[in-house]
Amino acid sequence: MDQANVVIIGGGVVGSAIARALSRRWSDVFLLEAMPKLAMGASSRNSGVIHSGLYYPPGSLKAQLCVRGNRLTYEFCAAHGVPHKNIGKLVVAASLEESPKLSELMDNGARNGVEGMRVIDQAAIHAREPHIHGYAAIEVPSTGILSSEDLVKAYARVATDQGAHIVTHARVERLDPSAHGVRVTSAAGEIEARCLVNSAGLFSDEVAALLGSKMAEHRIYPVRGEYCELVRSKQDWIRGLVYPLPHPEGMSLGLHLTKTLAGNVLLGPTARYIDDKNDYEKNRIPIDEFAEGAKHLLRDITAADLVMAYSGIRSKLVPPSRNSSGSPERKGIADFIIQRDPGIPAAIHLMGIESPGLTSAPAIAEYVETMVKEILN
Repeated sequence: MDQANVVIIGGGVVGSAIARALSRRWSDVFLLEAMPKLAMGASSRNSGVIHSGLYYPPGSLKAQLCVRGNRLTYEFCAAHGVPHKNIGKLVVAASLEESPKLSELMDNGARNGVEGMRVIDQAAIHAREPHIHGYAAIEVPSTGILSSEDLVKAYARVATDQGAHIVTHARVERLDPSAHGVRVTSAAGEIEARCLVNSAGLFSDEVAALLGSKMAEHRIYPVRGEYCELVRSKQDWIRGLVYPLPHPEGMSLGLHLTKTLAGNVLLGPTARYIDDKNDYEKNRIPIDEFAEGAKHLLRDITAADLVMAYSGIRSKLVPPSRNSSGSPERKGIADFIIQRDPGIPAAIHLMGIESPGLTSAPAIAEYVETMVKEILN
């Protein structure tokens, strides 16, 4: 049986960034992706935002890796021709009553090391975004936008140029720990990995279960985020990135407005727990609910100004709780899990890599590289 130094399961942005990082140091790095091409899941179904690190609890992996990943992502995009723009964003308090939360968020960002932030008033908001209603806002200059698909392709291209082997149509069917690592059986064949990296996103808990790992106790709960898009005649209503204050229970960063590289304007994402990790379309949220949700920032919006767009699915580690009536309540914040398997020395697991995973990917790759070095050396 062929043996590889590293086998990475999952060809999203994080898996591809890891392949790029590891193939600089080691030969025989394999990336296995179940789908016909890379980044067909969450890595391409998102807002395409380069986040600053403003939101996450100080000291958390999300905060540390997002702040570093922000700089590394800009550097990588510039060096490898990935379309991107550093346009900054506004996080808006719609009323005086929301302003204390804005101050708390500003303090949180400062503790995380986010640079260049400032609070602006209503007049400054209007000068930057004439159609947005707001009492005050944090201006965050390090935020930007990029083409997420092109980013993944670039990570994969560099990895391949460095000797990595990227295999699609390679759904993993069986994992068997052995004396020399982990035997990986996929639709593409069998290979022995001295080090296995589980970067399977929504399916990382299922990969851990195939391995017989205790890490499978960290269940992934899929949360669907849906988008609408402003009709062409209203796309000039938004010039950049406009966010409300984040969801108080950690479900999302709120229903925000994103001016994409193509010039269209996305509204979303929503956040709703679902049962099926592949369910992108059933029971989509009506357009009028999107319009109603955006009115506190964009007062003139109506359902007629929107058309349905795509959806994506986040990898949540926190389950939906239920209230006294039995109805689900959305709550819970969890950090990234990036750690070696406690019982299988050759395995590393990445679980709950939701937002800001796109921005954090190159910093996550550095973090994983240190663990791989411990295993291979």
